[in-house]
Amino acid sequence: MQSSGKMASPDYISYGFSVIVALGGVVGYVKAGNVPSLAAGLAFGGISALGAYQTSSNPRNVWVMLVTSLVLSGVMGSRFARSGKFMPAGLVATLSVAQAVRMSYRLMQN
Repeated sequence: MQSSGKMASPDYISYGFSVIVALGGVVGYVKAGNVPSLAAGLAFGGISALGAYQTSSNPRNVWVMLVTSLVLSGVMGSRFARSGKFMPAGLVATLSVAQAVRMSYRLMQN
């Protein structure tokens, strides 16, 4: 009998999203000394990494990643609308919307 703890295929896209979010916070800190950017980037990057782990274990366990990407879509979309600058807010908003759509699609499967 095989172990039921076997992990499904890793969700590389979600892990990549998590890294981009965390690196965005680090870059914000390095370029501008923005401590809130660092804290938010690392926090959201970590939470989305947890979501990536969950979707890797069970492709339908999307709730953490879905909520995280929806929150980032709203926050970064709002920043992009105010600043008009694509980098970094527009990029993160776009990636977050794409990730939210992806997780919603997974949720509707089966």
